[in-house]
Amino acid sequence: MLEKYEAVIGLEVHAQLLTETKLFCSCSTKFGAPPNTNVCPVCLGHPGALPVLNKKAVEYAVLMGLAVNCRINKRSVFARKNYFYPDLPKGYQISQFDEPLCEFGFVEIDSGKEKRKIRIKRIHIEEDAGKLIHDRGGDSLVDLNRSGTPLIEIVSEPDIRTPQEASEYLKTLRKIVTYLEICDGNMEEGSLRCDANISVRLKGSTDLGTRTEIKNMNSFRNVEKALQFEIERQVEILEEGGKVEQETLLWDADNYEARSMRGKEESHDYRYFPEPDLLPLQITDEWITEIKNKMPELPNAKKERFQKDYSLPEYDAEILTSEKPLADYFEKAAEVTTDFKAVSNWVMSEVLKVCNRDKISIEEFPVPPENLGKLVGLISKGTISGKIAKDVFEEMLSTRQTPEEIVKAKNLAQISDSSAIEKAVEKIIADFPAQVEQFKNGKEKVLGFLVGQVMRETKGKANPQMVNKILIEKLRQ
Repeated sequence: MLEKYEAVIGLEVHAQLLTETKLFCSCSTKFGAPPNTNVCPVCLGHPGALPVLNKKAVEYAVLMGLAVNCRINKRSVFARKNYFYPDLPKGYQISQFDEPLCEFGFVEIDSGKEKRKIRIKRIHIEEDAGKLIHDRGGDSLVDLNRSGTPLIEIVSEPDIRTPQEASEYLKTLRKIVTYLEICDGNMEEGSLRCDANISVRLKGSTDLGTRTEIKNMNSFRNVEKALQFEIERQVEILEEGGKVEQETLLWDADNYEARSMRGKEESHDYRYFPEPDLLPLQITDEWITEIKNKMPELPNAKKERFQKDYSLPEYDAEILTSEKPLADYFEKAAEVTTDFKAVSNWVMSEVLKVCNRDKISIEEFPVPPENLGKLVGLISKGTISGKIAKDVFEEMLSTRQTPEEIVKAKNLAQISDSSAIEKAVEKIIADFPAQVEQFKNGKEKVLGFLVGQVMRETKGKANPQMVNKILIEKLRQ
């Protein structure tokens, strides 16, 4: 049944900007303050209080527009979006409507089968509403700390066709805003929020079906689940001869369902009109150039550079550039060794394993990147074996010492003296005559056992390549 249809999906992504103060006043935007303490007459909507635009918020919005290939409009206009809700003290939200700051951009995503271009219709600036808290018994509480916090809303064209593409598009935007350091991308705290408009149609059709809107999706997984639920719901309605109603749905992740919230509003329902207390926003070419010069290296460019400069596979580069701090950690570790693939392997396996186990970020990881690079260097030079390196790494986690200090203090340097290794090999050959005889009779798998015994005899410090070479020579004599 589902195979007959295709979804048409557009996302509206709200990113909370990392400014120190709110969009139109000097109140702090710091998360976690006691309720209703970061407020003033402006963000509380008191009569006569006038908004003053935050220049840094405009700069961040332009930066995002440039990063996703948008046209930056030299003139944009703020408007009042009128609706009534307990967390909106003014009874309207200052936003942008028909003259936004950024338009006609795009990002590329990997759909799994091919690279796809998702067009961005517009990016505009607006202030956030407050927050309603419903889990305090039978009452609902209002916290207006968030009211007036600067947002950008990134509106895509309906170019997305699957829940997986929607998730990939959202991940791409999250990587960009975090690389630009204009938003922390925290979906659980609401710093990055997503609403989806979705309809279904028969494959091959160019007509658009009736769309619904889904809200309250606070993770990439929930975006996929909610969209899949709504696709199946709409298809079932159409297959039964029914009609999809245009409405706004609230995603309930606990019960895996979307519940009707209200009828879907159109723009005229908000009675937009130009904000009378703010002049049109004028952007000069000089300012755009100044902002463009602050543009950091973006995720895709960094991924390509990692493949080229460090000769890394695409998979490694994709993982390492998934977060800017992780990419920075890898590069700092790679500065002190030339074995870049080994550094990549250690970061993706041992480092990320510890981060996931201890539920810490890469910024909180206890081993400095320079020390990880030095550890890889000790392996490359043959100073220690890979097995010993794992023990050194564990010691580095707990003591914060450098790998050289640990190797010296514990006498862990690898034995590369051929005479010492020969002595150990001869002892093992004498101690295990049955296995030696098996090897001579063609059972070469027993070699691994004998190598292991030599390594045990040398407490893991013998150079494994030399052990193999000398052992085979002795066995074949």
